[in-house]
Amino acid sequence: MPVTPIPELARRAKVASRELATASTERKDEALRTAAGLLETRTADILAANALDVAGAEGAGIAAGLVDRLRLTDARIAGMASGLRQVAALTDPVGEVLDGWVRPNGLRISRVRVPLGVVAIIYESRPNVTSDAAGLCLKSGNAAFLRGSSSAIHSNLAIAEVLREAVAKAGLPEDSVIVVDDTTREAAVTFMQQERFVDCLIPRGGASLIASIKEHATVPFVIDGDGNCHVYVDEAADLDMAETVLVNAKTQRPSVCNSTESLVVHSRVAAEFLSRIDRSLAGVELVGDARARSLVPRMGEATDADYSREYLDLKMSVKVVDTLDEAIAHVNDHSTGHSEAIITSDVHAAERFLNEVDAAAVLLNASTRFVDGEEFGFGAEIGISTQKLHARGPMGLRQLTSAKYVVRGEGQVRG
Repeated sequence: MPVTPIPELARRAKVASRELATASTERKDEALRTAAGLLETRTADILAANALDVAGAEGAGIAAGLVDRLRLTDARIAGMASGLRQVAALTDPVGEVLDGWVRPNGLRISRVRVPLGVVAIIYESRPNVTSDAAGLCLKSGNAAFLRGSSSAIHSNLAIAEVLREAVAKAGLPEDSVIVVDDTTREAAVTFMQQERFVDCLIPRGGASLIASIKEHATVPFVIDGDGNCHVYVDEAADLDMAETVLVNAKTQRPSVCNSTESLVVHSRVAAEFLSRIDRSLAGVELVGDARARSLVPRMGEATDADYSREYLDLKMSVKVVDTLDEAIAHVNDHSTGHSEAIITSDVHAAERFLNEVDAAAVLLNASTRFVDGEEFGFGAEIGISTQKLHARGPMGLRQLTSAKYVVRGEGQVRG
């Protein structure tokens, strides 16, 4: 079947975005709830499409962690449906008056939240992004222009078919959700260059995708970067808590960006704590510095590059430090700016870490796995921004809007 040219798809998304921008909250919520119901009704069809993608990925020898990102289950589809219902229940940000004032000449000025327009998302492997991104875009009045990876094309198209049917049933333009069916590398570059129609581009993927965005994109973009997340176990840490948090942060779902990739531990508790994790993380490959290796014989040697790597697998780097200053410096040197945690009962150490570590999210005595749009109460997320302009951290509804000034007068002219 011939693919549709990307500029034509982008144009259709732009047309749909103009109607969406003024759609009522009630109609958008109806579309979201209908989509949730259809996802559940069509679970078998979506799983059948996903099975084709998973089989192709396994046949191509793709790593197990990446196949896990690709694979859908009954529970994951139910989670997608739940996410859409949660977004429907959230307050609509469109039309919110952010502030307002009256000038001495009588002009009444207000700043009002408005949709971005067409939000383009380019992403790898995870087909749940199709639903999450479309739901957030729809509620915030934006058209979702989506380009997934070739490995997930059957899944993405099956999910998009459900979403498009739902928005049409709610009386909104079917092109509120568009998935690009051309998965070539050339098409990806073309997708990044639709400046006439796309208002914001959000990449969700690894280093190669981000590099391609920086090289080729001609539209504004928000970087959803790597997640080299750290847990620092301070000398004043409750080691039972630290062990529980670290095991969750590393193993609960190692293939995602908010899983912990690096452990930093204070030398005063290193012997006891590393002995604990040698047992509790027996299935995790560990690489570390000389002091860490002396305490855990099975641990391999870590290079400087290892400390900066996002593994997305059951592997973790380990660093032993003598001071809080050294811990903060190590985290800041190797962090990708995603999520960093400290485990401590020392209030002073906690406040220094939270204030001095430069990341989109910093956590005290909690797993990095909580840095997620749904866990933050956003219903779902379109990505986790690791840059500092426009949006930073989990991106929910408000991060998918801009503002415009509305000026009301009574015939005033400027002298």
